[in-house]
Amino acid sequence: MTAHVLVLGAYGFIGSAVVRALQERNLRVTGLVRNRRVAARVLPNVPIRVADLRALTDASGWSGLLSDIDVVVNCAGALQDGGGDDLEAVHHLAIAALGAACAERDIAVVQVSAVGADPQAPTVFMQSKARGDAALRRSGVSLHLLRPGLVIGQSAYGGTALLRMLAAVPLLQPLALGRVPIQCVGLSDLCRVITDAIEGQLAPGCYDLVEAHPRDLAGVVASTREWLGFEPARYVIEMPGWFTGGASRIADLLGHLGWRSPLRSTALTVLRDGITGDPSAYAATGGHIRPLPEIYASQDCTRAERQEARLSLLMPLILAVLCIFWCISGVIGLFRINAAADVLRQAGWGSSLAVASVLFWSLADLALGAGLLLRRWAALACIGQVAVSSAYLLAATFVVPRLWADPLGPLVKILPAAMLSVILYTLLEDR
Repeated sequence: MTAHVLVLGAYGFIGSAVVRALQERNLRVTGLVRNRRVAARVLPNVPIRVADLRALTDASGWSGLLSDIDVVVNCAGALQDGGGDDLEAVHHLAIAALGAACAERDIAVVQVSAVGADPQAPTVFMQSKARGDAALRRSGVSLHLLRPGLVIGQSAYGGTALLRMLAAVPLLQPLALGRVPIQCVGLSDLCRVITDAIEGQLAPGCYDLVEAHPRDLAGVVASTREWLGFEPARYVIEMPGWFTGGASRIADLLGHLGWRSPLRSTALTVLRDGITGDPSAYAATGGHIRPLPEIYASQDCTRAERQEARLSLLMPLILAVLCIFWCISGVIGLFRINAAADVLRQAGWGSSLAVASVLFWSLADLALGAGLLLRRWAALACIGQVAVSSAYLLAATFVVPRLWADPLGPLVKILPAAMLSVILYTLLEDR
């Protein structure tokens, strides 16, 4: 009888690839997801069950979700607390409850953890991962504990996206911690090991899934740059510690606003310690993890991957420019409210109405600029910016058409700003 597999985190970077790999092996697959709408877009025609791991910290909560399930593959995870992420709940408490529920029902578990997961690790990410791993071991379930290194896939997310962003910088190669050791694993290799585990071709146990020999981060970035088809960097700039520390603190702050930047302090701390594991246990089974050059050789790089790398690099700049543009526009309107109102008075508006209009639209500009800072409102803010820009252009055309001929081009400049909002809106789709 074909095994029925429940994949946690089914529309994530690893989870979506696992779902497709299992389907290719003709296994019955159901995804456990937090957002039904995203799942329908990323995994059309895949049966799904909707639940939030943060609420599944008791074994009884898993009962309905595990109905008719033979194997659970856990691909769910988060990098750092904040923005709706709770590492202790997602990595430890929910997984401990899952282990207890699976033990009662004789359901096997494939746990996708991470090399470096240890209770004494310097990050909450690794500590919570280790506690979840330990809880599964104690539960008595049939367990495959897989600990991949830096996962390299065709698509980009998290660490892979950061690599491509760095590689996309033209001419220069900014780099921090360039000498730290890294061991990679191809996403297709990880998926193969998971399917082998489910089909009984790999004995239960703990396996570090990493290439045989580490390479430094500078070499990984250079290989990524070559795969993307970008020119080799003419100059390598080693970023000082104070710069990377400051960037991670800003990224942490934005993380609390919902922005899941790969530059957050957890990622840099993990990177500082290196991403390495011991491949011997998996090698002893006869298994082979391809080295990075073979991983990239097996993956096609098209115009889409190159554009994605460049746009990922540009997206934070576009976000910052739009935020500053709209906020400054609002502030100028407030501080020069009478001068702005004079334009409307000259068009025949009453003084009070002119001042009220400038005040309203200045506050609207500020709200739209500030709205970009909160991830959950950013897309709506982009739509608002386009709508307000259109209203400005339409109203000015009828009320003060002479502004179209103004040598400073105040109306003409609205057009590229509105288009930048449209571009950002399309870039905000992260899955």
